[in-house]
Amino acid sequence: MIDSPAQVHSKGRQHNKGLVLIAAYKLIQGLLFAAIGVGALRLLHKDVGDELTALADHLRFNPESRFVNFVLDKASLFDDPLLRRIGVAAFSYAALGVLEGVGLYLEKVWAEYLTLVITGSFLPWEVFEICRRLTLPRVSLLTINLLVFLYLMKLVMERGRRRNSAG
Repeated sequence: MIDSPAQVHSKGRQHNKGLVLIAAYKLIQGLLFAAIGVGALRLLHKDVGDELTALADHLRFNPESRFVNFVLDKASLFDDPLLRRIGVAAFSYAALGVLEGVGLYLEKVWAEYLTLVITGSFLPWEVFEICRRLTLPRVSLLTINLLVFLYLMKLVMERGRRRNSAG
């Protein structure tokens, strides 16, 4: 019996599950940074302190809380030029995350190298931040990024070995 096109397609090569997982992580990261960019640009020409006070009231945060007071004190640092820079940086990093995610999902070699370089470049900074102040989110982020880096390094090295043994 001759296979139908749907059956032939379903028998095709399976995606690398590790790359799909990393791609999903990078795409989620990209969406998060896009949301940060939108938020920064929506605060343009507004009093950030007033906006944060309204948000704290809406979320029913304790107005006497040290955290709320700290955030409201720092709100005065956010002027329009800084918000624009934050928006541009967030959108740039979001685009990079989406590019990495799509490239990894499509199993492109350039995406593996790009993700290796970008992830590897942030590892020393993440270690520094953990040394400065140990928190669960920082340790979690370092652990995830270290696992991504090591997994991609393993893939790249295995591909190099196969190429050397074949050639």
